[in-house]
Amino acid sequence: MDEAVLPEKFKELEPFVVWSLPTERARNRKRLASSMAEIQAFYDTILPRGEAIIEYLNQFALEEMPMKEKRLFYLVLSLAEVANAVELFKQPGVIDGFDPERFLPMHE
Repeated sequence: MDEAVLPEKFKELEPFVVWSLPTERARNRKRLASSMAEIQAFYDTILPRGEAIIEYLNQFALEEMPMKEKRLFYLVLSLAEVANAVELFKQPGVIDGFDPERFLPMHE
């Protein structure tokens, strides 16, 4: 039985699979509920693999992507979610931002 949750090529990223969230709202909530140490560790691990991940995922149509690949795709989306926290704000929340619960993505 295959116990891997990510493609074999990216198995070392499995400790971060808790960041593999299918909706923008869930990714935003995860960022806000995480410490900067957790966010930084995720960012530092996924960012260097970002190009390889995207290159690998480009071989799959989004609507036909197998589950392991979808989890990997969601990790990259979470990387985009935390990038500003690491690179600009130096904190999980947006500086002088409004309550994130007021933001309701229309596509979810």
